[in-house]
Amino acid sequence: MKNIAKEFIKKELKKKKLTYVELSSIMNDKGYIYSENTIRRKINRGSFSFVFLLEVCDSLDVEITIN
Repeated sequence: MKNIAKEFIKKELKKKKLTYVELSSIMNDKGYIYSENTIRRKINRGSFSFVFLLEVCDSLDVEITIN
């Protein structure tokens, strides 16, 4: 299941043409304090909390819909 979330985030970053550095900056501006390295490790490892996924989605203005 963790690969689905990992690939979802990577797909959204690619769609928006954003790097981990840019994502880190956006997240920090929103009050979610993560370094670029921390974000990169979490996503590449694929082990992060649902809260982190929600923070990323909020930062990227992405809605998660569950069918």
